[in-house]
Amino acid sequence: MSAEKTAQLKITGWRLWLFRIVAVIVIPILLFLTAEVILRIVGYGYPPEAIVKCKSQGGNAYCDNVKFAWRFFPRYIAREFEPFVFSADKPDKTYRVFVLGESAAAGTPDAAFCFGRILQVMLRQKYPQENSEVITAAMPAINSHVVLEIAKDCARHQPDLFIVYLGNNEVVGPYGPGTIFGRFSANLRLIRLAIAIKATKLGQLLTNLFEVVSTGRNRPADWRGMEMFLGKQVRADDPAKTVPDLDIVYRHFQRNLQDILKLSCSSKTKIIFCTVASNLKDNPPFASLHRLNLTESDKQKWDEIYQRGIKYESAGDYIKAIEQYLSAAQIDDGFADLQFRLGRCYWAIGEYDKAKKEYIRARDLDTLRFRADTKINEIIRHTAGNRTADGVYLVDTVKIFESKSPHETPGEEIFYEHVHMNFNGNYTLAKAVFKQVEEILPERIKRHETDERLLPTEAECAQHLAYTDWDRYKIAEKILNDYIKQAPFTNQLYHEVRVERMGKKLKELKANLTPDAMEKSAAQYRSAIQNDSNDWRLHYKYGELLAADLNNYRAAAEQLGLALEYVDYYVAYTNLAMVLASLGNFDGAIAHNLNALRINPTFSDAHYNLGRIYQVRGRLDKAAEHYSKAIQFAADYVPAYLRLGVILYQQGKINKAVKLYHKGVLVAPNNELMHYNLGCLLAKQGHKQEAIEELRTALQIEPNSVETRTELEKLLNKRY
Repeated sequence: MSAEKTAQLKITGWRLWLFRIVAVIVIPILLFLTAEVILRIVGYGYPPEAIVKCKSQGGNAYCDNVKFAWRFFPRYIAREFEPFVFSADKPDKTYRVFVLGESAAAGTPDAAFCFGRILQVMLRQKYPQENSEVITAAMPAINSHVVLEIAKDCARHQPDLFIVYLGNNEVVGPYGPGTIFGRFSANLRLIRLAIAIKATKLGQLLTNLFEVVSTGRNRPADWRGMEMFLGKQVRADDPAKTVPDLDIVYRHFQRNLQDILKLSCSSKTKIIFCTVASNLKDNPPFASLHRLNLTESDKQKWDEIYQRGIKYESAGDYIKAIEQYLSAAQIDDGFADLQFRLGRCYWAIGEYDKAKKEYIRARDLDTLRFRADTKINEIIRHTAGNRTADGVYLVDTVKIFESKSPHETPGEEIFYEHVHMNFNGNYTLAKAVFKQVEEILPERIKRHETDERLLPTEAECAQHLAYTDWDRYKIAEKILNDYIKQAPFTNQLYHEVRVERMGKKLKELKANLTPDAMEKSAAQYRSAIQNDSNDWRLHYKYGELLAADLNNYRAAAEQLGLALEYVDYYVAYTNLAMVLASLGNFDGAIAHNLNALRINPTFSDAHYNLGRIYQVRGRLDKAAEHYSKAIQFAADYVPAYLRLGVILYQQGKINKAVKLYHKGVLVAPNNELMHYNLGCLLAKQGHKQEAIEELRTALQIEPNSVETRTELEKLLNKRY
C-alpha cells in the first residue's frame, strides 16, 4: 500500500474522538452486558436483594434473603437476618414498620425478644383493630453501608415507618478501618461502586474467583465472633495521620444516615432515629493503647504509677488509687483501662458524676470499637434534628437508659454485656419508641384507641412472647459461655470477677428449672401460641423446648413443622431433622437436612447431621463427604473431626486421619479426644515418642480418663 493511501486511512478530528469513546466506554459496556446476560441465563449467582419472594402457608409472600450478606462478607462467615416474612400484597388496615440496624436491633442473643417484637405486642394490644407488622430487618456485624442497601429494599414494600437503631459497628463492620471483612476505604464513592458491582452476576463471579485465589491470605476461614478483631485496634485520635480513620468513619456514617433519611422522604415513609446506648458501668474496655508519641521512659514511669494505683484499688483504698491514676493521666490520659479504673474508683467513693464521665471516656477510647461512641450519637441527633414536620423523629435511647439506671450510668441492669439489651432493656426501648409511634400514627388508627386498653407491662409482654425461666437460663448460658468466656472479653479488666458472678447466677437459674418449672415454661408457650397462633417463632422455640429438654420428640416435630409452614428457615429444617432422627425416621431426617442445605449450602450443622446418618447406615464415603464439608465451612467443628478421623481409620487411610487430627488439635488444643485419637494413630504408625506426647497432653486435659492412661501405660511399658 502506498504512503498516500495510508495517509487517507488515518482517523482524525471528531472521528478519532468517537473511536476512542467507543473503544474505552462502549465496547467494555457491551462486553459487561453480554457477560451479565449470559450469567443470568445460566442461573449463576444469587439474588442481591435483602428481601426476596417466597411462599408462606401456600400464599405469596416476601422474606429475608439468607444470601444477601454475601455481597459484604466472605460467604463462609457471612451473617444473616433473623428470619422474617410478610404478605406480598399489603393487607388493608395494616401498619407496616421496618426496624433497621445491627445485632442490638436484631435482639442478639435471642431475636425472639428484640425490641421490635415487644413493640409489635404493644401496638397490637393498644390498637387491636389494626394489623401492626413490625419487621426486624437487622443483622449482626453490619454497619450503615449495609443498612442503606437494606433500607432501599424495604422502601419497595409499602412501609409506613422506619425505625433505625444503628451505630455500634461503624469501625468494625464492612469497609471500616477495624474490619476483617475486606479493605478499609476512605472514598465513599468507591465503596458504593463496589457494593453496586457485587449486586451484578459478573461482580459475584469476580468476587468468588477472588475468594478462591485469596484463600489463606489473612482471611478468616470461619466465623469466630468478636475474637476475630483482636488485631484491628483503632485509636480515638491518631496524630500520625493527616486525616484520622475515625474522622472518615464519622463522615461516612453521617452521609449514609442522610441518604437513609432521603430514602424515607422520597418514599413518604416516616422515620425514627434512635441514639445507641452501651454498657458503661459493667463493661470495661476491650483494648487500650498508649498515645503514639509516648517515649519509653515516660511509658515506664506511667506504668510504675499505674501499678501503684492498682495496688491501692485492690486494697480498697480508692482515694489513693485515684491520686495515682490521675498522676498517670498527666503523662498519658489516652489509655482506656486507666479511665475505666478511675471511673470505678470514683463510683466506689460515691462520686457518681465523675465516675460516669470517666466511664464514657473509657468507652470512647476503647481501641476495639464495638460500641457507638459519643460522636456517633451526636451525628444521629444532628441527622434527626428538629424535623418533625418532615416526618423525621428522634428517640434518645442514651438519655432514656440513663434515666432508668443507677446514677444515670447504664450497666448490667439493661445490658447482657457491652451493647446487647436484656429483656428489660428491650422493653424500655420498645416503650420509648411506642410513645413516639403513637404520636405519628395515622388518624384511621388513632380513632380506634380505647382508653381502657393500657400499655402492656414488661411482665405482660414477657407472657405474650413466652419469655420463660427456660429462656432466661438458655440466654444466660449463651452469654457466659459464647461471649464472656471468649476473647476479647477475656482481655477485659475484672474478668474473673465477672465470670464468677455470672456463673453463680447461671447456677441459680439452672437450679430453678425443676420439673414443675419446665412444665410451667411449656404451659407459657402453649398460652402464647393460643393468643397468636400465627407467630412462627413461638412454634419454633416451643419445638426446641420440647426436643431439647422435655424429650417429647413427636410434639416437637409438630411444632417445628408448624413453624416451617410460615418460614423457609434452614435452622428449623435441621432441628426437625434431628428430631426425626431421634424418632428413627432417617429418610425424613435426610430430606430435611437437604432442605436446609438448599437454603444455606454452607450450614455446617446440616452437613454434620447428614454425616452421622450416613455413618449409621454404613455409607462411609457419603458420611466422610459431609463431615469434610462441615469442617470446610466451620474450621473448629470438633465432632466432625473426630468422626471423620474414625472413618478414615476404618477405611485404612491412617495417614489422612493423622493429618486431619494434627489440624484438629490446632483448632481445638484443649480437646482430650482429639489428642487421644491422634496419639493412638501415631502409635500405630510407629511414632512412639510423638504418640506418648499426645497421650500425655490428653491426660493433662482429662486426668481421670482410664482409656488414655491405659494406652499411655502400654507405650511406656510401666505403671504409674
